Amino acid sequence: MTRKTPLPLLLPLTLLLALAACKPAQEPTPTTPAPVDETPAERTTAEFPTLKMKAVDGSDYDLAAHRGKWVVVNFWATWCAPCRKEMPELSALHAMRSNIEVVGLAYEDIEVPEMQSFLTKHPVTYPIVIVDPFDPPADFATPRGLPLTHLLDPQGKLAHTFLGPVTAADIEKQIAAGK
Repeated sequence: MTRKTPLPLLLPLTLLLALAACKPAQEPTPTTPAPVDETPAERTTAEFPTLKMKAVDGSDYDLAAHRGKWVVVNFWATWCAPCRKEMPELSALHAMRSNIEVVGLAYEDIEVPEMQSFLTKHPVTYPIVIVDPFDPPADFATPRGLPLTHLLDPQGKLAHTFLGPVTAADIEKQIAAGK
């Protein structure tokens, strides 16, 4: 005669056998430490940034040549609506204030002829330099958003940074505070 195991005892017994068969995985013994994924420190704008690049008009642009004046370094792009909106005001500021220079750093993948075509429709009085977004100028922080504007004092020292659209009044207010 066969003996039947009652069902309520069968389930716990099956679970117990299954758990007994499971062994915790053995940790491998490391012989060398695992490589650490190091992320480079976030780049910041230098206290006295330098910049030497070719402007869209073919001239050489050297930030150091503008010592003695306040310099507005404006990162922008043709596809950025707030950037295009602030261009006329920055252009007027550059043209009307003898103690203020503006340079536009076009932060986008664009060719010179394409930029020149854009500038015929959106002319400015200040120089435009095309900056490779994959290799931005070493002395400037990588923009996290556009427009991004740095104000340098007459000695070439970073005085203020504006993230987002900036007006001539914003810049003049910072200049007045920095005198």
